[in-house]
Amino acid sequence: MILIISAMQGLTLRPSKRQAGYFHYKINKKIMKYAHVYALFLVFVFHTSCGGQNKPGFPKEKGHPKLGKNLGNGNVQCGLQDKAGNLWFGTSENGLYKYDGKSFRQFVVDDGLNSNNISCLLEDKDGKIWIGTYAGLCLYDPSMHIKTGGKPFTEIQIPLPKDLPPNKNQSHRNSHWVYSMLQAKSGKLWFVTIDGVYTYDGKFFTLFIIDEAANCFLGSNDKVERILEDNAGNIWLGGRTNAGVFRYDGKTISNFKLPELTIVNESVRFEKDRIVSHNWAWPQLQDKNGNIWFSNWAGAYRYDGKTFTSFTKSDGLSGTGLVAKIIEDKKGIIWLGGVGGLSRYDGKSFTSFQDGLINPWIWAILEDKTGNIWVGTRQTGLYLFDGKKFINYSD
Repeated sequence: MILIISAMQGLTLRPSKRQAGYFHYKINKKIMKYAHVYALFLVFVFHTSCGGQNKPGFPKEKGHPKLGKNLGNGNVQCGLQDKAGNLWFGTSENGLYKYDGKSFRQFVVDDGLNSNNISCLLEDKDGKIWIGTYAGLCLYDPSMHIKTGGKPFTEIQIPLPKDLPPNKNQSHRNSHWVYSMLQAKSGKLWFVTIDGVYTYDGKFFTLFIIDEAANCFLGSNDKVERILEDNAGNIWLGGRTNAGVFRYDGKTISNFKLPELTIVNESVRFEKDRIVSHNWAWPQLQDKNGNIWFSNWAGAYRYDGKTFTSFTKSDGLSGTGLVAKIIEDKKGIIWLGGVGGLSRYDGKSFTSFQDGLINPWIWAILEDKTGNIWVGTRQTGLYLFDGKKFINYSD
């Protein structure tokens, strides 16, 4: 870069705007003899501004805050960026974290949550954040928090049918686990829980009957675990004990059978137990081309409206091929996370990434508004992916 400094008295040089503000340099007669020093200084400033730092909004690798895991060592299970730009991460043992780009704030039962086990997050059209937990639902309303100054969370109880039988699974008998949720285009909220699937119109909760699905192994009343609305308004539902996946078109429920995908787990002691096949599916997303993506413990499916195409470890998926989470970024790239790290699919082939992950089992993937990819793993691991390696954001 060549800097030309004018000899005119009172000239003000204004470099381009930086994130921190404007830098103004005024050169007068008294300092003209030091013009070459100022020129070098400006070269340094311009270099730092234009090429010597990370892109805007990209956290630095060193000196950044970290998520502290002080209650347990479970999973980072879900992530969300709200309308204000804050990042939220739910964990299975350490409650909920809010990251404003400067620091992490942890919310636990003492702050009003009904459980420190967070499974899913949803920001509705009004800016309220719904938190699905092992104990049920909580609602975070930032406006009410500001007005009252009290605890920011309100517990929302889904009224269960009087004839709903008790959960026969003793391990989760007293749970009201919310697995996943969405807000449909109609504005109606859907909650997939251990007590069944419920819709909420702002006033009343209604049980959604899906007798076509088998009971899940976590409870005797749950039928599915994941939910997705496609562009046409169809609701897709799937769980690990079902054969295939279900679609509700507003009137009827249809079952789509899927080809079995096989996983080989070499860590299992007995050889006869190492090979396991799956034909269930968790609905994950609809991409920009209209394809719907599903996952299971042996790979992923892509549905183009007519045909299901499967992807497994043999196609290039990382690790064992188990997929727990799929997202599409702003560029149309598909990201898949599971056992063995992160896989990137560009429409033709898969590329795997694991460098920097302490535990390569990924449960959550989130792209923020600036294009950064965040992943949550077992052992309450939170990482920022820089395109090649993972930067640790957890203690």
